Amino acid sequence: MRARELRAQTLDQMKDELVKLKKEQFNLRFQKATGQLEKVSRVKQVRRDIARVKTFLRQKINENKV
Repeated sequence: MRARELRAQTLDQMKDELVKLKKEQFNLRFQKATGQLEKVSRVKQVRRDIARVKTFLRQKINENKV
């Protein structure tokens, strides 16, 4: 997920994206525990995407307050 794409999204879209990423992270953790995980780098990528979405979500919320 690119920053440009996130800026264009609404709050609801960002929240949906965050839920989707958290579900993916959950599934990746289980795959790792059972030894079925093929792309280990995906765990890091999803974690960073979650942080990115949370950052932009917080920025949008703060913009609406001002």
